[in-house]
Amino acid sequence: MISDTLFRSLSYAVVACGVISLCVSGGIGVTGAAIFGVMMAVAWKLENTRFQLSEFLGTAFVILAIPVFFLLWRYRVFDTSTAGSALPGILARMILALSAIKLLQKKADRDWVFLYVMSFFEVLLAAGITISALYLGSFILFVLAMVSTIILFEMRRTESTITASIPSEERGEKLAKPLSISRRLPVVSVLLIAGMIAVAMPMFFLLPRVAGAGIGGNQSRLSTTTGFSDTVRLGGIGEIQQSDEVVMRVRIDRSGMGNSPLLWRGIALDRFDNQSWRRSRVNFRDVYERGQRDLIQLGYARDQAGLRIQTFYLEPMETPVLFALPKAVGIQGNFPVLFKDSYDSVSFPRVGERISYKVLSDVSLPEPDVLRADGTAYPYEYRDYLQYPRDQDERIYDLAQKVIGDADNRYDAAVATERFLRTEFGYTLAQKAGGDQPLADFLFNVREGHCEYFATAMAIMLRTQGIATRVVNGFQTGEYNETADVYVVRQREAHSWVEVYFPDEDVWVPFDPTPPAGPGSEGAAGGLTERVGKYLEALEMFWIQYFVAFDSQEQRSLFTSVRRGVSQYNNSLATAANDVVDSISAWWAEVRGDHGMASSLTAIGFGALVMAATIIPTIFLIWLFRRVRSLSLWQRLRKRFLGERESVVEFYSRLLAILDLKGIRREPHQSPMEFAYAVGMPEVIKITESYNKVRFGGRELSRNESEEIKSWLDEMDKNRKASDQ
Repeated sequence: MISDTLFRSLSYAVVACGVISLCVSGGIGVTGAAIFGVMMAVAWKLENTRFQLSEFLGTAFVILAIPVFFLLWRYRVFDTSTAGSALPGILARMILALSAIKLLQKKADRDWVFLYVMSFFEVLLAAGITISALYLGSFILFVLAMVSTIILFEMRRTESTITASIPSEERGEKLAKPLSISRRLPVVSVLLIAGMIAVAMPMFFLLPRVAGAGIGGNQSRLSTTTGFSDTVRLGGIGEIQQSDEVVMRVRIDRSGMGNSPLLWRGIALDRFDNQSWRRSRVNFRDVYERGQRDLIQLGYARDQAGLRIQTFYLEPMETPVLFALPKAVGIQGNFPVLFKDSYDSVSFPRVGERISYKVLSDVSLPEPDVLRADGTAYPYEYRDYLQYPRDQDERIYDLAQKVIGDADNRYDAAVATERFLRTEFGYTLAQKAGGDQPLADFLFNVREGHCEYFATAMAIMLRTQGIATRVVNGFQTGEYNETADVYVVRQREAHSWVEVYFPDEDVWVPFDPTPPAGPGSEGAAGGLTERVGKYLEALEMFWIQYFVAFDSQEQRSLFTSVRRGVSQYNNSLATAANDVVDSISAWWAEVRGDHGMASSLTAIGFGALVMAATIIPTIFLIWLFRRVRSLSLWQRLRKRFLGERESVVEFYSRLLAILDLKGIRREPHQSPMEFAYAVGMPEVIKITESYNKVRFGGRELSRNESEEIKSWLDEMDKNRKASDQ
């Protein structure tokens, strides 16, 4: 006997797996999942009691719930937005409401099937709104629970059928025997798994998703606007550095780059007012459209040997900035257009989703001797890069002259200033410098600060000496994970540095005046903790690369490939069809005699040959198929894989058909043996006994028994036909 408690437990587990999928995907919150869990507990307690809803009330509530939820969504009665869209949230709640109604009512087999289908819809919906690795785990749990439940459901239904077909006086003896599991159960299980995967996987990969991407599926957006907006208050980067949240993961080929630190460039700023940096030309930006293979070209490389490809996996951020090694000359991604401002910063407005893209950067720079020889005057449009506050402390000018000393070119002046700040000052994240002129307070009083103060000090000191500079905000290298072969960049790696312009070479050269004790210098945890962390990060990177990156960048390419393939296939079919039509038209013109009698006779003969070449092989293939099907090999295979059970079922069905033609029909309340005794024919009783032995007793008929049953049926059919005449 199949335990009813076991069946209900597995069925409830299927429902729970669907809810878990929605919860980890962000379709519902923890509170919603907890409320539904309470509903499940209540429904479990009410099973087989008089407090359950009747089937009529349950069906009525289900029918009424659908238009109610449609109106809630249509008029946005309450906010059910999931990742920016209200539809997934309202669908999730509607499915849960329908499932709760079914759980609370008295359930027949079709009601359990309804719950299974609703759970499957929950899994599909979760696949459409998430790229979290936790979803993969919940999907595996769902598949295991669903397959186990369906197998038990099939066994339970078979048991009910057997019980109903056995006479009441024989049920104790029959049901005491082990239940013979249907041969189709393995097939049903495999087909069920294949069907769920076939439906869920395309939705998982093809539907646009904007929710969490990591192992934990974090859906929050990193607050980075303080360091990457048009105006950045001195100290804004320091606020970002307080967090360990991952900003991006970067894969790059470092061959030929040496040991120089990597700087992921974000935005550049040119105007300083003693308190904040800002961009003076915020409305000037060029639009670059996507070209072939989703590549957007932003410029040209100085040196082919200096080209480096980076692949970025960027977390949701409150800034449209796209990060890259300077100088980005091309970006490949799912962007219809990109914007590049006059400060060489690249951006694309987005709504908080994770994105991935590839950047081709030219990291080559002129040799130091070339830069030392660059003494060309600055064009007028670069005047903003020479600006400094009129009321700033005069000691800054004097300090700059002292530091630069005998340097007679821009490059050596920049190197001297960089070296001075890196060696004579300390690093701290504490906001110690303040007052009306925090830069002067930093240089002459506090003498320690974070990267923004060092970058600002270098930029302003060089500007007082007539050297064009700008401050750049971005991120430092990050922590390299050799297992995943990526740089993991966190908010604590937010960084500011300086770019100095050399007009003769038309190049901005980066300088980093922040001391080595700055961001990114903290040692990583050692030993087992470090190794485990790296392996987990590698797993995270694998998931993001092959799922998140596919979601955000490759979907369009996939749809394009599919559409191109279908279009090519349609074109090929159309071309082939046109060729056939043209050939038939030309042949018919010759048959009509348009080209003379001889040509007409030749065309008729050719047509006859084509018809013969088509009809004769077709007839041969039909004959060969029938011949092969009649071989004893197939009979042996049938017996090997299906056994005689299917044959005796066919015999019994034939028996019922013969009796039906004679006007003798089995009533629904009659078991097979009751019907046989009611008919009273010895052959009917013997065939029915054989049927019960094979169908319910686990026996197999011998060849002689099968032949004997067949002869009885033939004789009965012959007598019926004779009596009809």
